[in-house]
Amino acid sequence: MSSSSTTSTTTLVTAAVATVAVGVLGYAAYFDYRRRHDPEFRRELRRTQRRQERAEKHQAEANATARKQAIRDAVDDAKAEGFPASAEEKEAFFLEQIQEGEQLAAHPSKHLEAALAFYKALKVYPTPSDLINIYDKTVSKPILDILAEMIAYDTSLRIGTAYTGPDVADLLREMAANPGVGLD
Repeated sequence: MSSSSTTSTTTLVTAAVATVAVGVLGYAAYFDYRRRHDPEFRRELRRTQRRQERAEKHQAEANATARKQAIRDAVDDAKAEGFPASAEEKEAFFLEQIQEGEQLAAHPSKHLEAALAFYKALKVYPTPSDLINIYDKTVSKPILDILAEMIAYDTSLRIGTAYTGPDVADLLREMAANPGVGLD
């Protein structure tokens, strides 16, 4: 008796799966036929695609604006907290921020926090241009891009003071103003 109920259950499940498969294939054939033969349907598909592309572009712009605002807020908060004044405090603060930045850099979701820690270390370092060269060799590109935007936003940061060439801060500000340009 149990083999009879198992057989009927198996047959019922097989029939249901076959019905769903035939339905999906039938809809796909119907969709393809309409796409090939109905000009209004094709126009509506193109309109839908354009609307979706516009929505994605708008979302990307909104995300970029929100990212820039988050970076500016982080820099403003760091400035509001202040930085140490004595040499011993600066050294301890620098080491603490570098260590924190390295730990946060290991997590892809914490790039902003890592860049902020590296920025704070940069603010107290005596020769920031040397530290930027070190960052360029050791820190990942996404974090460097965020750091470049932070440096570009902070006009009080003078990077090229002990350097007779162009001001590195001005170069980084220019790079941040031109999207797609990074510190490779």
